Formats: sequence, structure tokens, C-alpha cells
Amino acid sequence: MSAAGGGAFGAGKAGAPFDPIQYLKKPQVILRTVSVVFAIVVFGCISSKGWFGHSCIINNDDNACGYGTGVGVLAFLICLGFLIVDAFFENLSSVQHRRYAVLADLGISGLWTFLWFVGFCYLTDAWRRTEKDPPHGKDNVQAAIAFSFFSIFTWGGLTFLALRRYRQGAQEAFATGYDQDPNASSPYSSFPGSDTGDPYQQPPFSQQKETPDYQQPTY
Repeated sequence: MSAAGGGAFGAGKAGAPFDPIQYLKKPQVILRTVSVVFAIVVFGCISSKGWFGHSCIINNDDNACGYGTGVGVLAFLICLGFLIVDAFFENLSSVQHRRYAVLADLGISGLWTFLWFVGFCYLTDAWRRTEKDPPHGKDNVQAAIAFSFFSIFTWGGLTFLALRRYRQGAQEAFATGYDQDPNASSPYSSFPGSDTGDPYQQPPFSQQKETPDYQQPTY
């Protein structure tokens, strides 16, 4: 099934020229760009000031620093990948390929919304249990925790947009599959010799043959 004749899954017609202004105005592109910035802040703050020697300053829990850094780096790479997909999404002529892209966006965005929520809770609890303030990096850790919290909403927004695009595409596919051509002719032909506008008004053999007048025989 081709999308060359019209848009599908929230995109325009395939083969349209790339418009950078319209691309930057897309809600998912805006949210991905913001998510990239948040991810850089999280893993940048933890990588630069979250370690003191070979130990994490967040309750001496190396897993806390590792989790925040790992989720942040992967979120950064994933956002860059989907920004490229968003740029070429209009040129995907196959509706099936568009469907796969939207489903991947939906699944990964939903997963990272959950991972950011877990990361925020994990980092917050580990930082709360830190017995004494570290000699340095306190502001960095607090910034990483704050932007982990903000990332929950940006990735949640991406999940919502992907779900809306998927539902829109599913509804369009259903409508396309069941729409009937208004110009299509009826599969039944009218009864030959019928001069009425309704071909079914007079069915065959509806007219009875007139009986001639009976004449009494003469003897």
C-alpha cells in the first residue's frame, strides 16, 4: 500500500520537498530537541562532578552514577536517531514503513519515560541517604536529579504524540480500506425495455397479459 497519493501517520504526501521550517515546527522535533538538552545536562553533570576519585559522590553508590550516565547517553543517541527519522519520514512512500517508525517511536519513548522515572527516584533516594555533603559537585548532582525529573515529561509527551500518530494512521487505513467509490456503477443491470428512472421499479414478468373478451358461441 503506497502513501504517494496522500499522507499517512500524521505526515504529508511522499516525495514532497524537505521544508526545514516546517520540520522545526513539528511538536515531536521540539520535544526531542529539548530532551537532547536535558540528557546532556544529566550525563554531563554526573560525568564531570559526580565522581570523586573512583567513587560516586551520591551515597558512594557507583550504580547511581552509572545509571544516570547510561540512561542520559542512550537518550541522547536515541533522540538524535529519531530526529533523523523525522526528517526523512515524509519521504517514506510505504505506509508499512511509516507504521514501523511510529511503533518504534511509541515503544522506545514509553520505555524511556519509565527509565527516567526510575532514574529520578533512584538518584533522589540515593542523594537523600548521602550522609554528608560532598566536597564538590553538589550543584551538579542536584541539576542531574532536576533534569531527570524534567525528562519524564518530555519523553511522556513524545509517547503521547507517537500514540496519537499511530491512532491517526490506523483510522486512515481503516477508512481507506472501506471507502466506496461513489462513481462506481451498480453490479446489477436494469431490466431491458424499462423506461423508468428506477431500474428496480418494475421487476421482470410483472405485467400480466390481457385476457381477450369471451364471446359466447352461437348454435
